[in-house]
Amino acid sequence: MIDSLDVAVIIPCHNEEVAVGKVVADLRRELPKARIFVYDNLSTDRTAEVAVAAGAILRSETSKGKGNVVRRAFADIEADVYLMIDGDDTYDVGAARQMLEMLVAGPYDHVLGVRQQVTDTAYRPGHSTGNKAFNAVVSSLFGTRVNDMLSGYRAFSRRFVKSFPAVSREFEIETELTVHSVNLRLPQTEVAVGFRDRAEGSESKLSTYRDGFKILGLLANLTRHERPLFFHGVLAGLFLVVAVILGIPLLAEFAETGLVPRLPTALLASSLVIIAALIALVGIVMDALTKSRREAARLFYLTFSAPPAMASEGHVAEPRTNG
Repeated sequence: MIDSLDVAVIIPCHNEEVAVGKVVADLRRELPKARIFVYDNLSTDRTAEVAVAAGAILRSETSKGKGNVVRRAFADIEADVYLMIDGDDTYDVGAARQMLEMLVAGPYDHVLGVRQQVTDTAYRPGHSTGNKAFNAVVSSLFGTRVNDMLSGYRAFSRRFVKSFPAVSREFEIETELTVHSVNLRLPQTEVAVGFRDRAEGSESKLSTYRDGFKILGLLANLTRHERPLFFHGVLAGLFLVVAVILGIPLLAEFAETGLVPRLPTALLASSLVIIAALIALVGIVMDALTKSRREAARLFYLTFSAPPAMASEGHVAEPRTNG
């Protein structure tokens, strides 16, 4: 079934001369009829030459950042199904066919490759712990269990790709992909994939702290946009707590003496209560707008056809149509 579909493989690359040739060769062996696109993102080594020599279709993106590459690739490439994998040869390419077959058999819109270490040093120090923390936060915020939100190994349907807004510029793109799928409640599943050390001589482009803070910022921003009632409710609650702490002693003294001591403190406490009420009101309004926006996004997603269904006994897969 997979070999009868138009499969596009997207490999974002920045200075992956050492590993990208092997990744492309392995993919050509696993998916001989797929079109393999290597997106060179301002590499200063021989990434482009090695990719072309291995048989990849070379594309370039001159705006630095993996998010920029994914946005460009999703906009440019037309296919039935898509596979995205990093060019550093850390993921098990042997899982590619399984992920795509699961995508069309579901049918699903998103299959996430959940990394399973096959070497003890596959994760850099702190990355595994950070990934688990981010997974817990996203799972809690959006009510859907996510086991590896930062994985760069994923399979997508056409309607996922063409309905994905791709706002992120750099490594936050994986977080945005995950939130897009859980937020619209798209049909998705996970597959365990092997994860190993980078090829000797290659270097990770991730900065543990810089990219970690960017992802935290993106999560906060996504919470503000996608869960506005929760976000503004927490913020309003904090203002209200401070107002109560400041106001209780004043109220107690007023009850005893009939006087309002420390007028500036009383004004501050009153102002904080008003601010808390306004923030809560903004949250209610934003929640209504978010529901409307989400409905519009869902309807736009539904304008694209479902993933091609795999034929089974007694059932013939329906032909693919748009709309």
